Amino acid sequence: MPATNLLAGKTAIVTGGTTGIGRAITLAFLKQGCNVAINHLNLPQDTPHLASLLSEASSLPGRIAHLPGDIRDPATGTTLVAFTLSTFSASRLDILVSNAGICTFAEFLDLDAALYENTVRTNLDGAFYVVQAAARQMVRGQDPPGGSIIGISSISALVGGGGQCHYTPTKAGITSLMQSCAVALGKWGVRCNALLPGTVRTQLNEEDLKEEGKRKYMEGRIPLGRIGEPADMGGPAVFLACDELSGYVTGAQLLVDGGLFVNLQ
Repeated sequence: MPATNLLAGKTAIVTGGTTGIGRAITLAFLKQGCNVAINHLNLPQDTPHLASLLSEASSLPGRIAHLPGDIRDPATGTTLVAFTLSTFSASRLDILVSNAGICTFAEFLDLDAALYENTVRTNLDGAFYVVQAAARQMVRGQDPPGGSIIGISSISALVGGGGQCHYTPTKAGITSLMQSCAVALGKWGVRCNALLPGTVRTQLNEEDLKEEGKRKYMEGRIPLGRIGEPADMGGPAVFLACDELSGYVTGAQLLVDGGLFVNLQ
């Protein structure tokens, strides 16, 4: 029986929380008694995912709220923090999960400037702005200061990808951002860590994984023998969020990949 109430009474923000890894982390936090505000773009395709998430969350201990917004806008992070505290009548922001991101595969020689700019602005700029907004609250807006910031990076921060020349630098940037923020914010008790998923079945790669040959090849390279599921990220995120479990962990990179990285050769 998994431990429960590890995050009871805590308040969290998860960006990109309606689908994939963000959704799984949101549900894991709610199961542990955490109140979670999620950010999303409010696109038409978000509507059914949001509705099903709210329905599933209704039976869990934690409360959920949501706010549309584009994290590429520096004001979105500040608005999201204020919304979260107000909605839950909270005096503290305990946890931020910077998860929102995009990934469109493209060959380097044919990659256009618009795709590159959008990828960097969403994955790296957006993460910077929301992390900064959360950190300002955790340091200047609550007494005592403190909190846990989790940046969702990727195994792609550690390895190259021919169709990801615009994407892998952003994920390496998330890892670096968490390292530097750990140094900058440690004196206030704010812990900053990166979570690096391996190959996880999400809406970002579902078309790619439909190719049976490619899927079987990937599964053959993973020592645990399967593609990851979003739910596999929930437990590691709870660990990094929970002071009782990871209170002395900051500036770290937690690789959750079924052993793929150690088997790349």
